Amino acid sequence: MAIALRLSRGGAKKRPYYRIVAADSRRARDGKYLEQIGTYNPLLAKDDEKRVTLNEDRAKYWLGVGAQPSDRVARFLDAAGIREREARNNPNKAKPGEKATERAEEKAEKAKEAEEARKAAEEEAKAEAAKPAEEAPAEDAAPTEEAPAEDAKADEAPAEEAKADEAPAEEAKADDKTDEKTEG
Repeated sequence: MAIALRLSRGGAKKRPYYRIVAADSRRARDGKYLEQIGTYNPLLAKDDEKRVTLNEDRAKYWLGVGAQPSDRVARFLDAAGIREREARNNPNKAKPGEKATERAEEKAEKAKEAEEARKAAEEEAKAEAAKPAEEAPAEDAAPTEEAPAEDAKADEAPAEEAKADEAPAEEAKADDKTDEKTEG
């Protein structure tokens, strides 16, 4: 008969309460046990002394006769100083899964592209800022009176172009009306 030190669940639904028991390892989790050696109430605060109660003498006895503690009970025994638990090492525990890794890579690529775009915009802004500074002294050095006259001519030109554009459109409408009359 293999003896296990393990938890046996009690309490109501969503209100767990556990007994720390020495039981035959082939029995059901909440079934018949040999002896209760403590209790565990996960609803209490972690620093509460009543969260885990353990009869240390009986725990030492059962360990002495070959009982094997479950992982959780081994933690309790280690905290009580009864039996040291060897540290486990799972290097893959902290690694993200495949999809999380893919999302992180996509996010890193987008951040890199955004950074490159920001740098390019900064370079362009610096170049634009440098150009007007170089050209501005040349314009200010030779102001002429002809410039306002050129501006006035430029203002009149778009109006003339607009009139020229409207004229062919009106002729096209007139042609459409004559075509309709001849067809009908």
